Amino acid sequence: MKKIYIFAATIVFTLLPAGQFAQSKKDKSKKGETAAAPPEKKAESSIKDYNKVITKDAVSDPGLFTVHKVDKKYYFEIPNKYLNKDMLLVSRIAKLPANLGGGYVNAGSETNEQLIVWQRFQDKILIKSKSFNAVANDTLPISISVKNNNYEPTLFAFDIAAFSKDSANTVIDVTKFYSTDVKAISGISAEMRETYKVKGLDDSRSFINSVKSFPMNIEVIQDMTYNALKPSMLEDTETISIQMNQSMILLPEVPMKPRIADPRVGWFTVSQYDYGSNELKSDLKTYIRRWRLEPKDPEAYNRGELTEPIKPIVYYLDPATPAKLRKYIKQGVEEWQKVFETAGFKNAIIAKDAPTKEEDPDFSPEDIRYSVIRYVASTTRNAVGPSVSDPRTGEIIESDVIWYHNHLRSYRNRYLLETGAANPSARTLQTSDEEMGEMMRMVIAHEVGHALGFPHNMGASCAFDVESYRNGAFTQENGIAASIMDYARYNYIAQPGDQNIRFIRKMGAYDHYALNWGYRVIPNAKTPEDERKTLDKWILEKAGNPVYKFGKQSSAFDPSSQTEDIGNNSMKAGTYGMKNLEFVASHLSEWTSSVTNNYQDLDELYKEMLDVWSRYVGHVVTNVGGVYENTKNPDQKGTVYEVVPKAKQLEAMNWLQTNAFASPTWIVNINVLKNTDYAGYTERFRNIQVRQLNNLMSLGRIGRLMDNEILGAETYKALDFFKDLRKGIWKEANAAGNVTVYRRNLQRAYIDRMAFLMTEEIKPNDRSTAYYNVSQSDLRALVRGELTSLKKTLTAAKALGGNTETKYHYEDCIKRIDLILNPK
Repeated sequence: MKKIYIFAATIVFTLLPAGQFAQSKKDKSKKGETAAAPPEKKAESSIKDYNKVITKDAVSDPGLFTVHKVDKKYYFEIPNKYLNKDMLLVSRIAKLPANLGGGYVNAGSETNEQLIVWQRFQDKILIKSKSFNAVANDTLPISISVKNNNYEPTLFAFDIAAFSKDSANTVIDVTKFYSTDVKAISGISAEMRETYKVKGLDDSRSFINSVKSFPMNIEVIQDMTYNALKPSMLEDTETISIQMNQSMILLPEVPMKPRIADPRVGWFTVSQYDYGSNELKSDLKTYIRRWRLEPKDPEAYNRGELTEPIKPIVYYLDPATPAKLRKYIKQGVEEWQKVFETAGFKNAIIAKDAPTKEEDPDFSPEDIRYSVIRYVASTTRNAVGPSVSDPRTGEIIESDVIWYHNHLRSYRNRYLLETGAANPSARTLQTSDEEMGEMMRMVIAHEVGHALGFPHNMGASCAFDVESYRNGAFTQENGIAASIMDYARYNYIAQPGDQNIRFIRKMGAYDHYALNWGYRVIPNAKTPEDERKTLDKWILEKAGNPVYKFGKQSSAFDPSSQTEDIGNNSMKAGTYGMKNLEFVASHLSEWTSSVTNNYQDLDELYKEMLDVWSRYVGHVVTNVGGVYENTKNPDQKGTVYEVVPKAKQLEAMNWLQTNAFASPTWIVNINVLKNTDYAGYTERFRNIQVRQLNNLMSLGRIGRLMDNEILGAETYKALDFFKDLRKGIWKEANAAGNVTVYRRNLQRAYIDRMAFLMTEEIKPNDRSTAYYNVSQSDLRALVRGELTSLKKTLTAAKALGGNTETKYHYEDCIKRIDLILNPK
């Protein structure tokens, strides 16, 4: 009845004269009464006739929305059928000044990605930024609450300018939205605004460059100029000019069937809280991010035949790519073709040159219809593989791999430093095009892996035994890690004289396994839940085999999931690596300055060599207080977390005392230093030694060692750790020997770190220490006891002799300890 009443009332109101709405009573003049004032004239509606807005002078571009340019204004003519439809709005930088953002922001960088809907409200059209973090089926009552408690922000409100003649479309003026400083689509972040002292947008120097409409997307290019007191370049101009590309794409009407993620296989993901779940709480659903690959011939595919996808993944090469590198980039993309065949697809991923202006005048690398390998003129040494995905399902819509021009320099340097001892072809600054091409091919394959949905798998480099890296046949077949997604750059284990060694990484068995797990179409599975049994079966078939283990990059406590390492024993690998590095150090001048007749490359490579040394040490440090993480479900044997055995932790501690904390003999090369710097010789080595000592004595590591107390006698406890460390760092004090300058520096750093442990409190959001209360734990009791013991040792050592520097050093250390133990 209520709906009928409202409908009837609407009819009555419609039949009343227009002027009647302005009066609360009928306008009847009575004898002797003053006549009522005439009703105020209703304001003229701002909605005009279509022809008065979209005039005969309009330049129109039909597509998703028809775009009209009338004089200096831009209008969207929005089909009403697209109101309330999910779309993605992606903001990217098209052009920018040098050094904006500190080197990792470039042409092609995405600055924002948001799900939007266009909605009508009275005489306005709104852009609403929509979230899929909380969902519920529209048929369920709780969906009302989900909407009410996740109200979408309005990015912009537009007055309706006109309706099309058939009323099927709504016209709005979008000029202001794209020509003013709307922060939700800006390329200048809040941090940049503060860094560069941005005062605001200069309207007189900001404008819309172009607006183009395509069947599924609209591309807008803006030129935005900001007044800034400290711009990233040309400070006197007090100006930052940036060109932005705004891509808006209609998401599929029929969303891709999502695949439920499993932490045992590494994937980038999207997550939603489903309030329509039958659980007693909102159900967190996590889906993997992947491209929509569907076989052209499903019947043949289901029979196990290789089938082409309906829509393959296509990457275009940036027109700015140097000609000699193009074939290697294409090969890097198409490295994944054989991997996709494991999942039943042939020709699933293709690399192409960008079309010429004649072939496609509308082609733009920023256009969201195209995935592009961007080649960036930047001194940054890196490459990245970001992607844009549908937040509803995880479907990847588009991705750009970004290659920075100077990145090959990093690979040449590390090739020389890490393999030069066993690999004569690496002993040069002029690495051959073929070798550099192979390196680039594998880096591109790694970044394309990210763009296909894969995160780093840092456990893949621990899959192989250390000695296997010295076996030519093994390395040629398996490379240096079980996955291209590990940070395993080179084989630094192979020794001089080892034959037929592969030094550069390659695709691995894990890549085939993980891609099949994520991309293979499972017949007869109607819903994501229907796929779970098959997906779980595939995981259990490989369980326990380290080749198929996924190691999270965030597992900083797990020595089997480290960046830049190779092999299943950090101490053995580090010993081989140090031997090779010592060989390289002795020939570094011969391979650089003797050839170039200058010291620039020698200086650069020597500094990077110190970083390599530090990395090898860091890999060993992780074993102390280490915990292996083996993600598994309750129906699998064993526990998820397993403490590194005591023997291995002791092996690591002894290795560090011998290789990391002893006085250096070969790495501090005086002949190099005297030709590359006038001072700071001892400081360079002090810096890298202390970095790893502080790493070893971190709050998080000591917390894990204190946990070991409850695990039994055969564990490495915090008390053992402190005693072993003290005896090693201060071994000269027990032998009445002189202490070198390097050791004196290290020993003072040890005391500084002990002072830190006595006073440091947990910082909010510090994940390394969040699991224990420092001040109420055993930590400070252990530190106090160790410093007390150390003071007694140093007091006795001072009386035993030693040179003057050593005596002064011990006296100073005793005073420092006193200040820690008795600060008042």
